[in-house]
Amino acid sequence: MNLRALGWQAPLLALLSLSISGCTTTAARSSDAHDPLEPINRVAHQFNEDLDRALLRPVARGYHRIVPEPVQIGVSNVFFNAKYPVTMVNNALQGKFVPALSDLGRITLNTTLGLGGLFDPASSAGLERYDEDFGQTLGAWGVPNGIYVVVPFLGPYTLRDGIGSIVDDFGEPRSYLEDDSTRYGLWAGDKFDRRVRLLDADAVLDRTGDSYAFIRSAYLQRRAFLVSDGITAGDDLEAELEKELEEDPPQDP
Repeated sequence: MNLRALGWQAPLLALLSLSISGCTTTAARSSDAHDPLEPINRVAHQFNEDLDRALLRPVARGYHRIVPEPVQIGVSNVFFNAKYPVTMVNNALQGKFVPALSDLGRITLNTTLGLGGLFDPASSAGLERYDEDFGQTLGAWGVPNGIYVVVPFLGPYTLRDGIGSIVDDFGEPRSYLEDDSTRYGLWAGDKFDRRVRLLDADAVLDRTGDSYAFIRSAYLQRRAFLVSDGITAGDDLEAELEKELEEDPPQDP
């Protein structure tokens, strides 16, 4: 499996791999979380996990198995391109003006030559794909994480990233569609596409004992990774995950 091809998911998958490498390390990192709502969060986490195992994971695996890979990539590209104005604005808000200009070029190329984002000529042209959101912007401005919260149906957030997610939602074109069914359908489609792209993480997740502490640790590490722009040795993380998956490769969905 080529982690470079996973794009923004690679840091998350690599952090999942590192998190499961030892119970002591995971517990130590999890203890850094500001989690006063843990009893309530665990209930929400269990609900989300049961829903995923009963419905979302089987459907995602079926989609992954049946739909040709080029079509899956095209669908993912469309959703990513539609959300990319948020990345451009947040790069600018963080003072990263050169990446913001690159973002503008990426949006322009992929929306026009890429037929609305179905194809990705911007990457072929050498324009880097960034992953920025308002939660990262707040982090770059020095705003702390705040409490850790697990939201039913949506998953883990910190208070900072939850507020950031609400702000980002106003920057997505689908938020301005008048038809409610289309707007919510696109929102659900984006979440489902994300679930499909994370199928490779299931093999790692299934090997953990306390999945709540594990997810919490991995989430907080990933957010720290993104806020710091991957200063924490991303290549080493990817190499670690490659080794993890070679030793215990995921089953074909």
